[in-house]
Amino acid sequence: MTTDVHQLDDGAWISVNDSREINVSDLWLLARHEFCDCEMADFLAEGVVEVGVDYPDIDARFAGRCIQCGTEGVTDWLTVGRVIDPEDGQFYGVVPESVHVPRKRTRLARPE
Repeated sequence: MTTDVHQLDDGAWISVNDSREINVSDLWLLARHEFCDCEMADFLAEGVVEVGVDYPDIDARFAGRCIQCGTEGVTDWLTVGRVIDPEDGQFYGVVPESVHVPRKRTRLARPE
């Protein structure tokens, strides 16, 4: 079974297997990042720019701003959840309020 991953509503949602799973407007705590000069960025996600799969991870890049310093831009790749077993397609989302480390990725399967 394949896992379908899409952006919906002009980047307001990430759909996994035809279920709206991740929305914008969450605060993400970013560590070891290059987004801004803050040691820990309180990043407000305002839109999904890109989604991809690096099995078993579902990853995304978000547009938004650091609410501490006001820097605006796009994050590197953040893991938003996992599909552990492609046979059942069950999605396990991350907790946005926990600490996340954005990663640069060069080999990421992007949904069509």
